[in-house]
Amino acid sequence: MKFQVLDIIPHLKNPVTGEIVSTADRLNQVVQTARRAEELGFDSFSVGERHAGEFVSSSPTTVLAAIAAVTGRIRLQTGVTVLSVLDPVRVAEDYATIDQLSRGRLELVIGKGNEVLQYPLFGLSLDDQWDLLAEKYALLRALWRKESVTWSGSFRPALTEPTTTTPRPFAGSPRIWHGSATTLTSAALAAKWGDPLFTANAIQPRENYKVLIDHYRKEYERHGHDPRHQYLGSGSGAGGVFVADTTQEAIRQYGPVYEALTANRNVPGNNSPFRDIQHAVAEGPALVGSPEQVIDKILSYHSLYHHDLQSISLPTTLPFEQQLEILERFALEVIPAVRASAPTTLWESSDPFGGRPEFAGATEPDAAAAVTADHALNRSDTAHVFAH
Repeated sequence: MKFQVLDIIPHLKNPVTGEIVSTADRLNQVVQTARRAEELGFDSFSVGERHAGEFVSSSPTTVLAAIAAVTGRIRLQTGVTVLSVLDPVRVAEDYATIDQLSRGRLELVIGKGNEVLQYPLFGLSLDDQWDLLAEKYALLRALWRKESVTWSGSFRPALTEPTTTTPRPFAGSPRIWHGSATTLTSAALAAKWGDPLFTANAIQPRENYKVLIDHYRKEYERHGHDPRHQYLGSGSGAGGVFVADTTQEAIRQYGPVYEALTANRNVPGNNSPFRDIQHAVAEGPALVGSPEQVIDKILSYHSLYHHDLQSISLPTTLPFEQQLEILERFALEVIPAVRASAPTTLWESSDPFGGRPEFAGATEPDAAAAVTADHALNRSDTAHVFAH
């Protein structure tokens, strides 16, 4: 299994102490965490995007550019790029710039977002969110894979003149994942294109996310894509990660913070049923406990999801030094055991995108083209089998 650190950059008071860091310090913590994650051997670092609520992640491109400047090997991802409210032309330009700065380390995760207030903010209707996502993804995909693109759709002015966005990505189109949290639609869109899926696995019981994952796999197969590229990522719960010597100690230390944060969140239809820490540790997706407890929980989810990439989020209301201690313990005491029990081909030599960054050889021909060719060949082979 591969491992990602995700920060959607919430900017909250510690509900127990009332302390909160400045916006500047909070943003710099993200960059420092990414640098430390690379040192500890994490595979990717992901920055979220929110345009409403208590977050300072409205400009993930800026934050990722800062991270690109201080790292050299860790892959850079988004969690998620809220493509439904953005202009695909600008997305293509901005993220290709980050891809160039990082020399091919970028992979995008797109979605319609988890904040309904951002739609009126951008002059859009919430009723159009899924149509916006599907149409804008088709355009973004074309802009990164082709030059001299002409295009027309329902939600932005047509590209009547042949358009080539610049800069071009570093080594062909970066891989694009699809974030999925609440409905079958994102899972179906990922399957339609033969792209990987990232399940939020954030606040609901695991069975709810399994429904989305099963739908993705069924639709992926129905579309005839090459199963070798059917990668899956999984989150680690809105409660984040807290590792201590024993599970009892983790509950004692982190329980009051977790329960206060959960109690303070009241978004009808989007609240976690795991209101107390004992329930969250026993049945929820939060990774709180001893190293052994956390290892067992990740592997129990893996037995159900068969995911390739595990994402974790730090408890960012805690003192920053404590966050880094948790990150280090997770890297040293959890990751090796999970890697040994749950191998994956993601970002390995058999994955075309594994060789895409400069440090891995910058695959030629480009990885996206290779995957597209694999999908087409698999559909051809499948049709041949059915014909006989």
